[in-house]
Amino acid sequence: MALRAAGRQSLVDTVVEALRSQLSAGEWQIGDRIPTEHTLAEQLQVGRNTVREAVRVLVHAGMLRSRQGEGTFVVSTTDPGDLMRGVQRAGIRDVLELRIALEAEAARLAALRHRPADLERMRAALDAQADLSDADGRPDSGNLELYADHDIAFHRAVVEAAHNTALTATYGWFSSSVREALVSALDDQAMPKIVHDDHRAVMEAIAASDPEAAERATRELLEKPKRAVEALLDDGR
Repeated sequence: MALRAAGRQSLVDTVVEALRSQLSAGEWQIGDRIPTEHTLAEQLQVGRNTVREAVRVLVHAGMLRSRQGEGTFVVSTTDPGDLMRGVQRAGIRDVLELRIALEAEAARLAALRHRPADLERMRAALDAQADLSDADGRPDSGNLELYADHDIAFHRAVVEAAHNTALTATYGWFSSSVREALVSALDDQAMPKIVHDDHRAVMEAIAASDPEAAERATRELLEKPKRAVEALLDDGR
């Protein structure tokens, strides 16, 4: 199967897609060793360096793993990037529902596992965000991006206070979609403003080592924008 593309980097991308398709189609199963660079280069009619770079991309993506002196083995037949792209295409309601699931559990765990530095990061993010709020509790239009950054910093601090590496990594991966949805909501007068007391209630429950209160406060905080989004969807917006 000869592959043709304009330019070296484009050819690498083409090989990546060809190998990803073979993995997704089940040509190689998890645990299998894929063919050597030489064999793949002959099959695809490209140079070995191109194959090597393409394999490196898939190793970085978590689909393949190289073992020194043994070869390259299949770790996953699904590209984790597909999941992220799906999240990025999700609507605001979908993002909020996923936030509730992740952040409510994170807050519960944070109440059990937090450290003083975690609370300091939460407090610093809330104070910085409050400094950008007007008398009505909304950010001025020129500060939406920075206001959103401080809000995300608070929620990430809550998640990180759970001290669960898998949860932190998942939320970190997801946070770009959270930020995008947040900036959109901040610029929409139909959406409720961010209430700092609601955020402080989460922090105070965590500081009090009360997991049920922390989970409940987080759900209440995020249910408000979720209900607003559902109302807008019902109205056909």
